[in-house]
Amino acid sequence: MLTAVDHVQLAAPPGSEDLLRAYYSDVLGMTEIPKPPVLAARGGCWFEAGAVRLHLGIEEDFRPARKAHPGLRVTGIEAYAERLTARGAVVAWDDALPGHRRFYSQDPVGNRLEFLEPLATAL
Repeated sequence: MLTAVDHVQLAAPPGSEDLLRAYYSDVLGMTEIPKPPVLAARGGCWFEAGAVRLHLGIEEDFRPARKAHPGLRVTGIEAYAERLTARGAVVAWDDALPGHRRFYSQDPVGNRLEFLEPLATAL
């Protein structure tokens, strides 16, 4: 029986770890968590915020995920969008999901990320 999503892994190009750290830590406000030594040798980095875990793995023939994406639930979506734009990230609002406020953004290597918050009336 499935009980939860442990993490979502996104790909990144070789040598992009510093860009990823700047974005996922400084822009999104996530905390980098250490990878086990055997996995750290492969490159990439892992981040978490509460129960949300994102793993960024290095892929030699990297192509950004432009359609596939993690959907990250946030509290205070307006303030969170302002945080991202103040730190240079592009925020694209989308109202196509009933009962939610949401926007999309991209990490520095082009992966799509969705941020959403249920409307109070949808709870």
